[in-house]
Amino acid sequence: MTVDQLTILIILAVTVVLFIWGPWRHDMVALAALLACVFTGLIDPANAFNGFGHPAVVTVACVLILSRGLQNTGAMDALAQRVVPRSGNTALAIFSLTGLGALMSGFMNNVGALALLMPVAADVADKHQLPPGKVLMPLSFGTILGGMTTLIGTPPNLIVSGFRASTGAGTFGMFDFTPVGVVVALLGVLFVALLGWRLVPARTQAGAASFDTGSYLTEALIQEKSAAAGKSLREIAQMLESEDAQVVGVVHNDARVSPATPWHRVNAGDILVIEAEPEALSSAISNLGLRLAGEPSKEEKEGESKAKAEAKGKAGGEKKEKEARAGKEKEKDKAAGDRSDIQLRELVVMPDSALVGRTAQFLRLPARYQINLLALSRQGRRSVRRLRSTPLLAGDALLMMGSDDNLNNFAREQGCVPLAQRDISIPNKEKAAIALVAMALAVSGAAFGLLPAAISFAACALAFMVLKVVPLRGMYESIDGSVIVLLGTLISVAEVMENTGAADLIAQGMLDNLAQGSAVVALALILIITMTLSDFMNNAATAAVMCSIAVSVAGQLEVNPDSFLMAVAIGASCAFLTPVGHQNNTLILGPGGFEFGDYWRMGLPLEILVVLVGIPTLLWVWPL
Repeated sequence: MTVDQLTILIILAVTVVLFIWGPWRHDMVALAALLACVFTGLIDPANAFNGFGHPAVVTVACVLILSRGLQNTGAMDALAQRVVPRSGNTALAIFSLTGLGALMSGFMNNVGALALLMPVAADVADKHQLPPGKVLMPLSFGTILGGMTTLIGTPPNLIVSGFRASTGAGTFGMFDFTPVGVVVALLGVLFVALLGWRLVPARTQAGAASFDTGSYLTEALIQEKSAAAGKSLREIAQMLESEDAQVVGVVHNDARVSPATPWHRVNAGDILVIEAEPEALSSAISNLGLRLAGEPSKEEKEGESKAKAEAKGKAGGEKKEKEARAGKEKEKDKAAGDRSDIQLRELVVMPDSALVGRTAQFLRLPARYQINLLALSRQGRRSVRRLRSTPLLAGDALLMMGSDDNLNNFAREQGCVPLAQRDISIPNKEKAAIALVAMALAVSGAAFGLLPAAISFAACALAFMVLKVVPLRGMYESIDGSVIVLLGTLISVAEVMENTGAADLIAQGMLDNLAQGSAVVALALILIITMTLSDFMNNAATAAVMCSIAVSVAGQLEVNPDSFLMAVAIGASCAFLTPVGHQNNTLILGPGGFEFGDYWRMGLPLEILVVLVGIPTLLWVWPL
């Protein structure tokens, strides 16, 4: 073993451990791995960022833009409303929903496909009196399975195709993944619809009008005239008994008081931390005469309005000041007269949301969006911190209050998904037609070899922008920067593995100690190892690491490397054992009330099915 081989293997081992451990985001870990290769002399500094110009990276960015365009037109919403039955046989409803998710994720980002269908899943669960998790997990798995069916379905497929091109064999075609991918995906969808959903733990009660994400924690301020002012915690507990709510903490002068001291009396200015179901929150706060801790008081609102009006008056003169004040008064009267627009909505934080790691206090929601964060549910468990200072995580369920427009604006800008069933949206038929035609042309151009995939989809993205299917200001918001950094850095790291011979070293050890020279056993090992790694680390990172090993194994056995590359593509798209292996599994964690160990109950049989079906299909479609 050479020094370079030892160095890259150590860097790779540390990178994999950090991916699985998760102290930092995957893009940070990947960038650190690239820089480690540069500092140790494995990569020339002048070539360190060549991976960002790789066609796979460009294609992924373009596909993310196209996915946003398909969502914006409302065409997919209309399709879901027509395809998925809300009543009748439960297995048929789950099969229709999961199959539609798989189909959509073959041509758009699978996280986007899941986000579009989650409200439909809520309705299906409600109509069939099922816990939402029994519909959400099959849908998540279905959208993951669907990604393996086309070149653009998931980033690992693009990485595999790009790696094949780097060996001089050319890229895979648009539908080269389809024969194996469709067989595995179809049987997988059938499994989850007929049997798999029955294996999902029932973490919530059936028949909920919305997703039962567990009890929420809410912070409410005691006002001068509150019924709770001056009362003991025992007395307040008795007042809340009928509301099925309880006080789990008191904040006095920024110091928390345990509710285990029932004789403690609370005063105006104290904050009660109340645990209650979403439906009970409103009446509990109203009966005690409390005010949400994050909501400004009437005096504060009036003072803020007056200050803004005065500031405008100084800048624009006395006339503008009067107009500003008059306008504020008019808006105030209108708001006071129409409270029907204020509503509660449950939103879930997406994995790529800008909210991840930030607190409500930092976001200044009342000032920026005119909305309030009422409560937080994290896998149905209590938060041990103050609500305003609790960093948000992917999969958290947030109970928000505000107008419909403000809530929609917040969800769109910050990357959240509504959990309650949305009204059936009327798609923009003109833009929907434009989006579908442009997408069909891009797919055809790539499928028939008229243009490279990156060029074809870049042209489609440009058409989306020119024709305003995607607003120009929202174009770059559509691109997940962490995915781009991950791909751009790991492509260069994977090349180091190949150039130093480290991949050959790993492959030789695998063949000598495990496969015993059998090509079929080696193919199964590549699939199983890739699948196992993808359960604990990002699937794109898994594909980047495993491609060079797969090609090296095929070379030493003198068999078709395409079979092994396809095994990597299938394995990287089958992360079903944990909530951290794929963004879709993380996205349903909070809404389904799942625990870390819940996924393997349906995921393990599904992964076994993938191996049993995938290996014979690979040998048939891509013979050794």
